[in-house]
Amino acid sequence: MDILGIDIGGTGIKGAPVDSIKGELLAERFRVATPQPATPEACAECIAQIVTHFNWDAPIGCGYPGVIRHGALTMTAANVDKGWIGLNARELIENTTKCAVTLVNDADAAGLAEMRFGAGRGVDGVVMMLTVGTGIGSALFVDGRLVPNTELGHLKIRDKDAERRASDRVRIVKELSWRDWAKRFDEYLLYVENLFWPDLFIIGGGVSKNFSKFSTFLTTTTPVVPAEMLNDAGIVGAAMVAFESHHR
Repeated sequence: MDILGIDIGGTGIKGAPVDSIKGELLAERFRVATPQPATPEACAECIAQIVTHFNWDAPIGCGYPGVIRHGALTMTAANVDKGWIGLNARELIENTTKCAVTLVNDADAAGLAEMRFGAGRGVDGVVMMLTVGTGIGSALFVDGRLVPNTELGHLKIRDKDAERRASDRVRIVKELSWRDWAKRFDEYLLYVENLFWPDLFIIGGGVSKNFSKFSTFLTTTTPVVPAEMLNDAGIVGAAMVAFESHHR
C-alpha cells in the first residue's frame, strides 16, 4: 500500500508518495515553506497543497516536530505556533485534507525509517537518532524498539535548550564555520552519551548531507554515522507508521 508521507518542519513542509514496504519515494518530493506564524490551520492548508499536488485521496502519514499523544494530540510546539499545544491535530488535518491521517513525532518517524532501511538496520543495543535542522529531534531505540517522544533537543546545555545552541539554524544564523558549530554539537553529543551510553549515533536532518564537513571534529567514544536516507527519512518513516496503523 502506497502512503503519502509528510514531514512538518520549522522552515519547510515536504512530502512524497512512499512505497512503505521498500522504503522508497515514488516521486520527487514536493516542498512548501512553513507559514509564519506556523499556526495549525495554516500548516494544515500547506499539507492540503501537497495532497492536491499529488492528486492524493488515500491515507497520509504526518511527522510533527513535537510530542504526539495517542496518535492525535500535539502536546508541544517548540518550532511552530503555540496553538498546536493540546490540539487534536489529526482531526484538523483530516478535516482539511479529507484523507485518513496518522500522526507521529518527526524524529521518531525518521528513526524508524533508518532502523528498518538505513544506518540502523540490524544494529542491536541502544541506538540514538538525532535530526538536526531547525531544531534537534531525537529518537531512542533499544534492541530495535522505539522509546517515543524523547525530545532530547530540549536538554539544557549552559542553561539553554540544546537546540538553541547546536541546531543547524543556529549555525546559519550565527554564521558559524563547520568547525565552530561542531564544537557546540560535540558538547551536546557528549552530554547525551553520558546520559544514555548508546551503541550508535545516527545523524539525520538538514546537516546530514554535510556530515563530512563536521564529523572529524566529534569526540564521542560512541560511533557517529550519517543517516543513509538523509533528509527523506522523516517522509518515509511517517508513511511507514501510517501503513502499519492501517494493517494491524
